[in-house]
Amino acid sequence: MVGKSQIKLIRSLHQKKYRNENGLFIVEGVKAVKEVLASAIKPYEVFSTAPDIFGYTDADITIISEAELKQMSTLKNPNSVLGVFHIPEPQQVDFKDWIVVLDDVRDPGNLGTIIRLCDWFGVQHLVCSKQTVDCYNPKVLQATMGSITRVNIVYKDLKEFLEECPLAIYGAFMDGTTVYSENLPDAAILIVGNEANGISAEMNNLISQKITIPQFGKKTTESLNVATATGILLNEIRRT
Repeated sequence: MVGKSQIKLIRSLHQKKYRNENGLFIVEGVKAVKEVLASAIKPYEVFSTAPDIFGYTDADITIISEAELKQMSTLKNPNSVLGVFHIPEPQQVDFKDWIVVLDDVRDPGNLGTIIRLCDWFGVQHLVCSKQTVDCYNPKVLQATMGSITRVNIVYKDLKEFLEECPLAIYGAFMDGTTVYSENLPDAAILIVGNEANGISAEMNNLISQKITIPQFGKKTTESLNVATATGILLNEIRRT
C-alpha cells in the first residue's frame, strides 16, 4: 500500500518545476528502469505490480496495485514498473571529442532521439540551451530507451559556452556547405537549432562553418526533422 502523500509526490514529478524542486525524476517500463538501475544514477524508490518483474524477487521493489500504478503513471496504459530516481549532477564538459549543442529544441521526442543518437555515435556530452525541453521530461525519457544513463547532458547559457569554447563550431543550416565536402576535425562543436526557426541569430554569429545535408529528391520537402538531420551529420562526422 502506498500513501496518498507519496502518490502526490510522484504525480508532481510529471512537471519540470517539481522535478527540479525535489531533484527526482520518473522512469517507466521494465527495460528502461532496469537500465537506470544498472547505472550510477541513484534510485529513490521502484514500484511494480509484480514481485518478480526483473526475473527475481527484489526486496527494494515496492509492490503496488494496478490502480496505484495508474495514479502515479504518465502513461495511459502503465507498463508494470515505475522507478523514481535522483537527478544526477552533470559532469564537466571536456573538449576532446565532438560535442552536440542544441539551440532551443522543444519537442520531447526529438530530444530523446538525439540523446539516443549521441549514445550510438559515442558522443559523451550534449549541451542544451536553457530553453531546450527538459531531458527528464517523461516523453523524452521514453524516447531515449535508456541512453539517458550514458550521455552527459548539461543546460547552459549557449552564448557564454560557445564564446569560451576552444573548438571550431559547425552549425546545421539549409544553405551551408555540403557536409560531404568538409574535411571534418577530430573534435568540434555541432550545433543544431529549433524545429521551426533553426539556429538563432545570436548563435549564428558564433559559428565557424555553416554545413548542410544536400537534398537529392524533389524540392517539395521543406526540411529534415532535427533529430534525423543530427543522425545524418553524426554519421558523417564518425565516418570521416
